[in-house]
Order: sequence, then structure tokens, then C-alpha cells
Amino acid sequence: MQTIKNKNGIYPLLSILTSIVILVVGLLMAKSTKGLYYLGGIWLLFLLFGYYKACLAIIPFSCVMSGIFCLATYAISKDTNATLSALGRILAVCVAVIPGLGLEPSKLVSNLSTLKAPRVLTLGMMIALSFFPLLVKETKKIREAMKTRGAGSILSPKIFYRAFLLPLVVRLVNISDTLSLSVETRGFEVGDKNFSVYKKVKTKWTDFVFAILFLAITILSVAV
Repeated sequence: MQTIKNKNGIYPLLSILTSIVILVVGLLMAKSTKGLYYLGGIWLLFLLFGYYKACLAIIPFSCVMSGIFCLATYAISKDTNATLSALGRILAVCVAVIPGLGLEPSKLVSNLSTLKAPRVLTLGMMIALSFFPLLVKETKKIREAMKTRGAGSILSPKIFYRAFLLPLVVRLVNISDTLSLSVETRGFEVGDKNFSVYKKVKTKWTDFVFAILFLAITILSVAV
């Protein structure tokens, strides 16, 4: 997952706001083809600003999820409009996660700390952004261990529970304990105490260009 991160990405707080706007506008425009054009334009915008790894990474996931939900929706409703809406909703979620995939948690923490955000919010955002890559990594390790030991198919309920689910839960509990000790060792406290930021995140001229283009695409898509 670290290879997806965009070290020269846009301003961290702008990334979060962008994700929220994409999700809201994408869901509102899901029933029309304009919504698909809007999401395609935003995807190209991220591609232009260096998020090509995250943009390419969501393609397989979006294809699989879109196929599943669209087929299920059409099989139940027999309505092409409902199927188009399902496609728009799935793609809205997929495009909205691109800024998060390309965002380094350390930069977001530094950004929020510079803005004097509550420490609870800062710490929560850092853990939330770090959890999914960690979950994927631990899941991959357990699957490799299952193959090495010849545990069998994960589709079997007994094998899934004893060889996959239980080790995963134990690993996550151990990681949570280690994380709590690590956070305490590094001086993270919930209380309102004075703290300093070693490396502040500053806005760049590319952030303003991105914001202008993003707002232009969003306003044109909604207004036209």
C-alpha cells in the first residue's frame, strides 16, 4: 500500500474535503449519465496531478464491485435506470477514496496538528488511514501461512474460522496493544497540552490549481 502513496500530493486537508465533495455530488448525480462523466473527469484530474498509482489501483476493484452490484440490480429490478444508479454509486465511492489512498497519514497528522485540531481527531484520523493497509498486509500473511501448511480452502466454514478468522483477530489485538504503547511512547496525549510540529505541511501553487480545476469540473457538471 505504501507504493500507492503520492508524496507530492495535494494539501492533506484539501484531500479530505475533496473526497467528501466527490462522494456527495457523485451520489446525487448517480441517476444520470452526467454523474459518470463527472466522475470520469475527476479521475482524469487525479491522474494529471500524480495520483496515477491510486487511480490504477481502484480499477480492478471498481470493475468487480460494479459488475456484481449492476448484475444484481438488473436481475432484481429489470430496470436500466436503476442499474445506472447502482453503477454511479459504486463509482462515486471508488473515485472518492483516491485522495485517501494517495495520502500519507503522517502528513495529515502534521497538517491537523499545525491547524491546532483536537488531538482526539488527529489521532483518530491517523489510525483510520493506517488500519486498512495494515489489515490487507495481515490478511496476506495469514493466507500465505495457510497455503504453506496446506490448511485447505478458505471457503470451508471450519477452515475459515480456525485457520483464518481466529489468527486474524489475535494479530489485530496484538497490533492494537503495540500501537497503544507506540502512541504513548511518542508523546501523543488526548489532553489539551502544548505541542510542536517538527515538519509543517504548507500549501503549494499546485494545490490552488487543483482546487480551481476541481471546483470548475464540479460546478459545470452540476449546473449544465
